[in-house]
Amino acid sequence: MSVIERLKAVRNALNVSQKVFAKSIFISTSQYACLESGHRKIKETILDSICKIYNVNKEWFLSGKGKMFDKTPPDAKLEELIDIYKKLNVHFQAYILDQIRDLEKIQKKEQKPKKKVFH
Repeated sequence: MSVIERLKAVRNALNVSQKVFAKSIFISTSQYACLESGHRKIKETILDSICKIYNVNKEWFLSGKGKMFDKTPPDAKLEELIDIYKKLNVHFQAYILDQIRDLEKIQKKEQKPKKKVFH
C-alpha cells in the first residue's frame, strides 16, 4: 500500500468527504484532491497535521508498519457539528437541540420491532 493509498484509507476510516477532511487539515479541497490523486506530494507539514488532528500513527502512514491510529480518532462529523453549533446564536442552538431530540425519538420508534398481525 502506498502513502497515497494510506491517505485515502485514513479518510475512509474516518468516513468523511474530501471537502471535510481538507478543511480539517487547513488546505483547499482541490489541493487535497491533488494529494489523493498523486498529482502533488504530501508535504511534511500536511502529514504532521493529519497525524496530530486524527491521531494517525506516523510510522504507519509512511511505511505501513503498525496500526493506522495511535488511539481512537476523533469523530470528524461530530467535530464539524460542534464547530457549526458554537457559531450559532443561542436561539438557533436551542432549535438544533430540539430537532436532534425529535430525530432521536423518531429513530427509536423505527427501531422497535413491529408486532406480527395474524389473520
